[in-house]
Amino acid sequence: MAAARPMIMPPNKEDIVATWAYLQEGIQKIMVNLQDGMDLATYMGIYTAVHNFCTSQKAVTVNTPGSGNQAHRGAHLLGEDLYKKLIEYLNNHLATLYENSKAHTDEALLAFYIKEWDRYTTAAKYIHHLFRYLNRHWVKREMDEGKKDTYDVYTLHLVQWRTQLFQRVSSKVMDAVLKFVAKQRNGETIEHGQIKSVVDSFVSLGLDEHDATKSTLDVYRFHFEKPFLDATKEFYEAESKQFIAENSVVEFMKKAETRLNEEEERVRMYLHNDIAIPLRKTCNNALIADHQSILREEFQVLLDNDREEDMARMFNLLNRIPEGLTPLRQKFEAHVRNAGLAAVAKVASDAEKLEPKVYVDALLTVHTQYQGLVKRAFNDEPEFTRSLDNACREFVNRNDICKAGSNKSPELLAKYTDVLLKKSATGVEETELDTTLTQIMTVFKYIEDKDVFQKFYSRMLARRLVHSNSSSDDAETSMISKLKEACGFEYTNKLQRMFQDMQISKDLNNGYKEHAKSVTIASKPLDSTYSILGTSFWPLTPPNTQFNPPAEIQADLDRFGQFYKHKHDGRKLTWLWQLCKGEVRTGYCKSSKTPYTFQVSVYQMAILLMFNEKDEHTYEDIASMTALSSETLDGAIGILCKAKVLNMKPEGSKPGPGHTFHLNYDFKSKKIRVNLNVGTKTEQKQEEVETNKTIEEDRKLVLQSAIVRIMKARKNMKHSQLVSETISQIKSRFMPKVSDIKKCIEILLDKEYLERLDGDELGYLA
Repeated sequence: MAAARPMIMPPNKEDIVATWAYLQEGIQKIMVNLQDGMDLATYMGIYTAVHNFCTSQKAVTVNTPGSGNQAHRGAHLLGEDLYKKLIEYLNNHLATLYENSKAHTDEALLAFYIKEWDRYTTAAKYIHHLFRYLNRHWVKREMDEGKKDTYDVYTLHLVQWRTQLFQRVSSKVMDAVLKFVAKQRNGETIEHGQIKSVVDSFVSLGLDEHDATKSTLDVYRFHFEKPFLDATKEFYEAESKQFIAENSVVEFMKKAETRLNEEEERVRMYLHNDIAIPLRKTCNNALIADHQSILREEFQVLLDNDREEDMARMFNLLNRIPEGLTPLRQKFEAHVRNAGLAAVAKVASDAEKLEPKVYVDALLTVHTQYQGLVKRAFNDEPEFTRSLDNACREFVNRNDICKAGSNKSPELLAKYTDVLLKKSATGVEETELDTTLTQIMTVFKYIEDKDVFQKFYSRMLARRLVHSNSSSDDAETSMISKLKEACGFEYTNKLQRMFQDMQISKDLNNGYKEHAKSVTIASKPLDSTYSILGTSFWPLTPPNTQFNPPAEIQADLDRFGQFYKHKHDGRKLTWLWQLCKGEVRTGYCKSSKTPYTFQVSVYQMAILLMFNEKDEHTYEDIASMTALSSETLDGAIGILCKAKVLNMKPEGSKPGPGHTFHLNYDFKSKKIRVNLNVGTKTEQKQEEVETNKTIEEDRKLVLQSAIVRIMKARKNMKHSQLVSETISQIKSRFMPKVSDIKKCIEILLDKEYLERLDGDELGYLA
């Protein structure tokens, strides 16, 4: 066992020379050979020597001019002496380290710096503890008095390291760090823990000159961050310039993506978080911003070839720089618009014969394709979504089918909805139907003339309800709910009232059947159903012809009319003959033992019932008995002749005066139930014309009411402002023309709702 080293007794507490000599030996051991350990007695001896020196009762007289002789405690002056001695020791120690550092370069210098920094800061913590009494009293008093160059002992170590060593070797150390990083960027493996130690060192040296208790990142930012960013910029500018000259744009994007990820990882591994934002900006500028024009030129190629993964890569890269995506959005919008126009042009060879489903599917296919692209490649970014919406709005409302400002898009969409909601042999599943209705609402969202859709939809809904031709009440209700959600209560109010009328009619018919059972009638009642439709809510017009119902029908009408008048006295019933239909059974056909059932309009029924009396009637007889206009009569007889139910003599293309009609006893059909109640193309065309006419009339009223509403609120308004405000309020229903608004303003001036004031001013007349 080694003999214990005899303990040296602490020196005279008032002798600075002896005290410091004693302290220096212990400090030297801590600073240089701490790894060998220190016995507790020596450690406590140093601590006691500092304490004894600082608490010395020796007084020193100091002559202060103007204040007389004053006695101060010796602790003040002797504490300062001890502090200065420590500074002198640290300076000598650091000078030795500086001389030793000259023998090292690059990685060796880095290793030397880190090793000595770790040794130095560890020793500083011990020495700080040993000088705790000095810190607590003399240092604190000096700092309280505002002495800027006085620090606690640990901070003093850092300050001296910074001024005596760091400032002389920092540039060489940083050069070594940058060479290390360059090696890593070039694919070599490095010991990145050394760089992290250097970073921590630079951060630790950031002391606030005005408040020693606070730290800053000034030293780190100036000596590490700035040169690191400069070197990074230089490296990537050179590399990217060479790489893009030798490789494709797509390969360059992959390279840039890899490099950016590497730098993010570098921050996590050994850099300070403070550098993350400026480093990202530096890399973005060198790898992306400097080459953004080349990237953007490639975007159209990627779009044309559906290179979704590469578009996502380009989006993520350009999204990192200010305004990087704006040109991409513009190209994307133009591309989608052109794709939509091309899709419509492909199916628009014959606009008159165009199937609504084909048209709507063409629109939806383009929207679905690019909506998926926005979601997957562009991360549902709001501005890209807006570009998609703008493009869809354009090709939905202004395409080959919608030339010359026609309202074909909303009309065809309404017709497609009608096809879906009608009963058909190929009915779709309920879940599939709801999905399709949701897709229809996608197209509806882009339609500007929503009032046109409303007009056509309401007319078609009316026919479905009146003829009990809806595939599902739930589907009808679901569609109205979707429209209500998109456009509000007012848009669907009449549609909902139509449903209510049908329910009321159902209850009324049940009541009528009970009533018919309870009364005695001469003839057998018809199996009839009546729909009572409110004039204000149903888009239906009175028949455009006179009509004498057959006696069998008239008797039932009279009975129902009396029943209804008894329940609702004062209401007037207007019979909408053009919507009435029924069934007649045959018993005359030689070709079939099973009687046929003809599904006919009430006009056709009246004509056929005449043949119960005799087998032949002239055109004039039929016209006289039914009182139908020639246009309506020609259409009804024409369908019967075309189906071979009646034979016409002399034969010709169209029925008319001078023709005779015979019942065809040899009528044949593969179906037992034969539908003869089919509309002609002329009727459909006429209905479209009438619908468009009512749309124009309604628009004038909507514009006038909007103008009056605005002027009532504002009282006075300039003409141009009134036009702008009207457009703003109405555009959710349809896109009004300025010329139409001006005409409506003139109408309201004539009606004295408005008046002209000075200049361009208009006033409201209450």
